[in-house]
Amino acid sequence: MLKKIPHTYVIVFFIIIIAAITTWIVPGGEYDRTTVVVDGVERNIIVDNSFHDVDSQPQTWQLFSAFFMGFEKQAGIIVFILMIGGAFWVMNQSRAIDVGIFAFLKFTKKIEHWKALKIVGVDNVILVLIMLMFSAFGAIFGMSEETIAFIIIIVPLAISMGYDSITGVAIVFIAAGLGFAGAILNPFTIGIAQGLSDLPLFSGLTYRMFSWLVINAVGFTFILFYANKVKRNPEKSPVYHIDEYWRKRNTQDNVDEIKFHTPISAWIVYIVTLAALVAYAYIYKISDLEIGNRHFLIPILPISAGLFAILGFFSLRKSVHFFILILLLFTIVYLIIGVMGYDWYVMEIATLFFVMGLLSGISMQYDANTIVKHFIDGVKDITSAALVVGLAGGIIIILQEGKVIDTILNSLSQSMMGMGKIGTVEMMYVVQNIINIIIPSGSAKAALTMPIMAPFSDVIGISRQATVMAFQFGDGFTNMITPTSGVLIGVLGVARIPYDIWVKWIYKFILILVLLGALLLIPTVTMSLEGF
Repeated sequence: MLKKIPHTYVIVFFIIIIAAITTWIVPGGEYDRTTVVVDGVERNIIVDNSFHDVDSQPQTWQLFSAFFMGFEKQAGIIVFILMIGGAFWVMNQSRAIDVGIFAFLKFTKKIEHWKALKIVGVDNVILVLIMLMFSAFGAIFGMSEETIAFIIIIVPLAISMGYDSITGVAIVFIAAGLGFAGAILNPFTIGIAQGLSDLPLFSGLTYRMFSWLVINAVGFTFILFYANKVKRNPEKSPVYHIDEYWRKRNTQDNVDEIKFHTPISAWIVYIVTLAALVAYAYIYKISDLEIGNRHFLIPILPISAGLFAILGFFSLRKSVHFFILILLLFTIVYLIIGVMGYDWYVMEIATLFFVMGLLSGISMQYDANTIVKHFIDGVKDITSAALVVGLAGGIIIILQEGKVIDTILNSLSQSMMGMGKIGTVEMMYVVQNIINIIIPSGSAKAALTMPIMAPFSDVIGISRQATVMAFQFGDGFTNMITPTSGVLIGVLGVARIPYDIWVKWIYKFILILVLLGALLLIPTVTMSLEGF
C-alpha cells in the first residue's frame, strides 16, 4: 500500500510549527541597526558588535495567524501570480499559444535534419539556448520573481516537446537560479554586498565570469541528462501522472480545426497599441539601460515601437492568433526594458501582463463579460499557487516575531573563529547557506550579514572579495529548494509540482551545486586573482 504524500500546504504548515517551536528553544536576541546609503538606496544594516539579549517571544497561537501575516508580507507576489494567471487564461482561450507551440514544433522538425544539429540534437540546442538566456538574466539583473510569468509559457512547451513540467521549470527557474548564484553584475546581490564591503562596484568580474560558466556547465548538463531520460521514457518522470493536467491543455493535435481569421477589433487593438508605444517612444527617446555599474543610452523604445509596427502588421495579415503571439513577445520585450531601464518590479510587470490579457481578449472580439469570465477562471485555476506563497511567508514571520533570527545569525558568525583561511571562507559559505533558509531575500541578507562578515575577513586575513563570493554562492543555490522562498513556492504552484516531489528530485542536484560552490571558493584564498 502506497504511503499518501502530504499536500504542499501540510508540509509548509509543519515547517511553521517547527519555526514556532524554535522560538521556545532559542533565546531572544537582537542587533542594533543603522541606515546607510548603498548605490543611492537606503539599506538597514547591522551595527558591528551590537548583539544583545532581549526577552524571547515564544510563538503560540501566532502560528495560526502566520497565514494572514504571510499573506500581508508576500502580497506583491501573490497579486502578481493572480493577475498573471487571469491574463494568461484570457490569452489561452484564443488558442494563440497552441498555434505558437505547433508552429515552433513544426519549425524544429524542419531543422532537425541539418547535419550540424543532428549531432547534438535540435531539442538539446533549444533547451540550452533557453537556459542560457534565463541564466544571463539571473546573472545580470537578478531575474527571480519574473520567472513565474514564464512558467505558464515554457511548461506547456516542454510538455509538447515530450518532456515534463519539471524540465519546464528547470530550463526557466533553475537556469535563472544558476545565473543568480553565479551572478556577474546582479545589482541586488553583488552590488549591495560589494557596496557594504567598501569594494569597487562589480570588481573581481573575471573570476565571477569563470564561476558563472562552470556553474552553468554543470547545471545545464544535469538538466539535459534528466530531460533526455524523461523523453526516452516519459513514465520515469516523478510528475508523469500530475502532468496529465498539462497534457489535456496541450491540444496541438487539433490545431487544424482552429479558424484563422483577423477581426476588425484586432486591427483596432494594433492601431491603439502602436499609438501608445509611439507616444512613449517620443517621450522617452533615449533609455538608460543599466547593466551592472555600466549605463547604456539606447533609443530602445523607438526601436521596439518600430519592430511592433512591422511584426504586428504582418501577423495580422496571417491571423489574429499570430498577432496575440506578437503581443506576448513585446510584453516580454518591454518587461526586460522596464526592469533594466526603469526599475520595474512586480507591480509594473503584473500590470503589463494584465494589459496584454485585455488586449488579447479584445483582439478576439470577446465582449467585456466574456473577458471578465475568462480572467476569473484563470484566477481560480491559479489560486492554490498564490495561497501557498502566503503560507510560506508565515515561516519567516514566526521567526521574526519570536526574536530568534538575530540570535541564529550571531551564533553562526561566532562559529567561524579560529578555522584558518580556507576553513573560514568555507564556514562563511555554510553560514550563508543556512541563513538563506530563513532569509531568502538576497538584498536583505547582504544588508544583514556583510557588515559582520567583511570586517571579520580582515581579521582572518582573507580578501573581502572572497567574502562576497561566499555570500553570492550561499545566497543562490539553496533558493531552489528552501520552502521560505516565495518565488520557488509560486513557481511550483503555477507548474502544479508538489513541493515534496520537487525536493526529492532536486536535493542531489543542490548537493552537487553546494559542493561546486565550495570548490570555487578555494582559489579565492589560495590564488592571486584579479580584484581579490
